Amino acid sequence: MGGRLQGKVAIVTGSATGIGRAGSILFANEGAKVVVADRNDSAGEETADLIRNAGGDAVFVHTDVSKSEQVQNMVATALKKYDKVDVLVNGAGILIRTQSRLADISDMEWDLSLNTNLRGVFYGCKYTIPHMLERGGSIVNISSVAGIGPTPMAASYGVSKAGVINLTLTAAREYAENRIRANAIVPGLVDTPQARGSTGSTERFDQRAAEVALGRAGQPEDIANLMLFLASDESSFITGGAYVIDGGGTVSSWADLRRES
Repeated sequence: MGGRLQGKVAIVTGSATGIGRAGSILFANEGAKVVVADRNDSAGEETADLIRNAGGDAVFVHTDVSKSEQVQNMVATALKKYDKVDVLVNGAGILIRTQSRLADISDMEWDLSLNTNLRGVFYGCKYTIPHMLERGGSIVNISSVAGIGPTPMAASYGVSKAGVINLTLTAAREYAENRIRANAIVPGLVDTPQARGSTGSTERFDQRAAEVALGRAGQPEDIANLMLFLASDESSFITGGAYVIDGGGTVSSWADLRRES
């Protein structure tokens, strides 16, 4: 076990698979006690088992982040088992790509995206921050490059992820005096089950990966490494940032658009 998070307690939502799982395992390897929170019980328990089997300390709690009472229970579970919360990672999210333009998006799609991707981050902050006020802490919210540019045929997702960035900056400003830091991670294409599913086919995913400036999709561990840095005391003077980690994908897109214009 390492020690970059030694003695700290971390809640990670959306940690059953993908980026959240990679972050949870890395946090535990660096000494954190981890609350694995997800609505996928079997995969969430598997993440917690992977941590415990490697000698770490973790507990799984079923959590639908769009439900206020379940997020409150998540925080209560962390406090009951570990007495404190030092780090919160709001990583739970969904991507609905219905191939609908803005005027054709259903109320159900809009609400589902906003309730999970933005309301869930709000609830995580709302119910965790009061327990960080005395000692300080670090909040890491997972946004997306979809939140910093247009998202054709996925407007509800893009809007929700843009909201995550604004919420993060607001939290950073409001709670700096309490030594609570808040930062957003803005991933591009990452090789996760959700990302592969959203592209429709392996061929399309591979095509998109090849278009990234560095020639590949990110791995969950790439995002987890930044997550660890922002959660740790190594970033003690960093707050209110939104950090793009996309292998140069956005700069490639801008360059391509400029060539085409």
